[in-house]
Amino acid sequence: MSGAPPEHFGLLPRLVIVFAIALTLTGVVLYGVSGEVIERVWYQLVARSDGPMSFRFVLQPTMAAIAAIHDGVKDERTAHRSYFWTFAVNRRERALMMREALTATARIILLGIVIDLAYQLLVLKRLYPAEAPIIALFLGLAPYLLIRGPATIIARRWRGDPSGEVR
Repeated sequence: MSGAPPEHFGLLPRLVIVFAIALTLTGVVLYGVSGEVIERVWYQLVARSDGPMSFRFVLQPTMAAIAAIHDGVKDERTAHRSYFWTFAVNRRERALMMREALTATARIILLGIVIDLAYQLLVLKRLYPAEAPIIALFLGLAPYLLIRGPATIIARRWRGDPSGEVR
């Protein structure tokens, strides 16, 4: 869990959300939403994994994994339930947990958006503003959500709970 109270977003997560929404709306206004646009987004996601600036496909998930492991170990110390399991089954806590995840990954997502915009301008010579937040969330938030729960379970086993049981 991050240092900020999970009920409230700090300034950085708010700025990231506003920036991502603004970019997404700009992209929708400029290019619309169609099968062709969606196909281009997925093609670009796969095509960008090699070539210039491909380091971000390792950097962002690694940073998200580090944040997830840190928060998963903290969950184990404070006897919180497994993050992913609680997120999946407890609808009441889902919004709170999503705020927590966004707070923990705000810098990673912002970095991803900036890197992707730079990639678009330098390599594609064109700006697709809605793609930057999509790729940044895919590379920064998704690994966090997937890794935090298993990190808690592994930390429980490491500290002596052989079952690694979800509390």
